Amino acid sequence: MSEWMSVNGKPFEVIKLLGKGKGGYSYLVKDGDQQYVLKQIHHEPCDYYQFGNKIESEIRDYHHLKDLGIRMPRMLDVDVENERILKDYIEGETIFDLVSQDKMDPSYFEQVHQMCKRLYPAHTNIDYFPTNFIVQNSELFYIDYECNSYMEEWNFENWGVKYWSKTPEYLEYLRQHAN
Repeated sequence: MSEWMSVNGKPFEVIKLLGKGKGGYSYLVKDGDQQYVLKQIHHEPCDYYQFGNKIESEIRDYHHLKDLGIRMPRMLDVDVENERILKDYIEGETIFDLVSQDKMDPSYFEQVHQMCKRLYPAHTNIDYFPTNFIVQNSELFYIDYECNSYMEEWNFENWGVKYWSKTPEYLEYLRQHAN
């Protein structure tokens, strides 16, 4: 029997859980043949990050990043009451998986640096962890909407890049999260 979730009363069949982040669970869902991502906000504690109103933050961050021209999935609908967001499904492999498979292309670094050229002048950082980036047709997409005020210690060059190759930080993360 299928599991279903709705966004503003519109039902979507759950295909699978894509992942869990600091702020929510992301599911691959469909209505007929069309696939989407449905993010269900959660309120589980996160010891290294403080949240305000998560759904409002997602909406605000999406519009900020969209205005900056960051390549990301479109936000298609928001169910504020149930704290759910429906967005385009970007099919492809994550940067995390590409690092793991030794399939990183130098163009992915160039593309994230192009994003940084838009973000930094706007005093903005995104979450550069490699699970938040998908490559589709050689184009890099930021699939999260989270962004924060720019802090040098959390920019790509000082933090994110540590996880975009098989660095000690990447390998330690793998070790800690092995099934």
